[in-house]
Amino acid sequence: MKKHNFSAGPSILPQEVFEKAAQAVLNFNDSGLSLLEISHRSKDFVAVMENARALVLELMGLTGKGYQALFLSGGASLEFVRVPYNLMTQHGKAAYLDTGTWAAAAVKEARQFGDTLVVGSSKAENYSFIPKDFTIPADADYFHCTSNNTIFGTQMHSFPETGVPVVCDMSSDIFSRQLDFSKFDLIYAGAQKNMGPAGTTLIVVKEEILGKTGRQIPSILDYKQHIEKESMYNTPSVFAIYTSYLTLQWLKNNGGIAEMEKKNDAKAALLYAEIDRNPLFKGTAANEDRSKMNVTFLLNDEANAEAFDKLWKSKGISGLPGHRSVGGYRASIYNAMPIESVQVLVDAMQELEKSIQ
Repeated sequence: MKKHNFSAGPSILPQEVFEKAAQAVLNFNDSGLSLLEISHRSKDFVAVMENARALVLELMGLTGKGYQALFLSGGASLEFVRVPYNLMTQHGKAAYLDTGTWAAAAVKEARQFGDTLVVGSSKAENYSFIPKDFTIPADADYFHCTSNNTIFGTQMHSFPETGVPVVCDMSSDIFSRQLDFSKFDLIYAGAQKNMGPAGTTLIVVKEEILGKTGRQIPSILDYKQHIEKESMYNTPSVFAIYTSYLTLQWLKNNGGIAEMEKKNDAKAALLYAEIDRNPLFKGTAANEDRSKMNVTFLLNDEANAEAFDKLWKSKGISGLPGHRSVGGYRASIYNAMPIESVQVLVDAMQELEKSIQ
């Protein structure tokens, strides 16, 4: 039976990426060696790293605009620390938008470095919407936001205009929609939600914002050191980076971000239309802030949970339960998720409705 993987991460990747990565594990570039055993300093892998970093900037339209792309380790959680270490000046302050669990975690880490102002928060309403009316102090060292919130199913569909550097955690919607990426001074994203397997994190940073904190930064946490060493200050996650590179190639070969956005819009429209039409279900996020990557919804009557769970499992659907902290259901429909799989879920929702009528 075909599986339909709605997991929030580690998540679905294109089938051709799995096949090419699997072949590389057995024999990388006809070298007779596995990708898992080659030196990260070998000519073949250095080429992968260089090409992957260049392709990131190409897809984002940032080539030649003063940005560097890095593939580092530690997940987005380490960037919660690395960002203030590199951008918050001594005795300075930073502005944060609190829109979910991971945004709150970023705030917690930043507070260890200095004055961290939460300019807006939807925590009191269980993070069901994105705050709109907030002010970013003109003297802040930077403004930090999370573009998409996997647990609560909300997404920023616009970003504030401000004169301070903008930092964005795009872990769960990177490369899913067209944006003017030059409006962001630093972007970071864990690979495992929309770009590759767990084990590497993408950082895209405008070089001119670095080196201004007055802090002594440990080398492993210093973006400038990683730029100088071309993402090889320490041994990189070879497999995760190679697989991310394959995914980036797949993205480019299939029309780039513009084409992905069209497909993602269609998938989200299909599923949200059923949630809104079907009297057995309801969405959890404010309509204007609904995520096109992570669709969160509930049954109106929990008495139907056993029947619905049995139904979607029988169709080969996997990874549908909501995050353990909120319950309900969450359908993660990342770039590699085909609309046919979304239709399978919609069919299950309709079958449940018919069985109860």
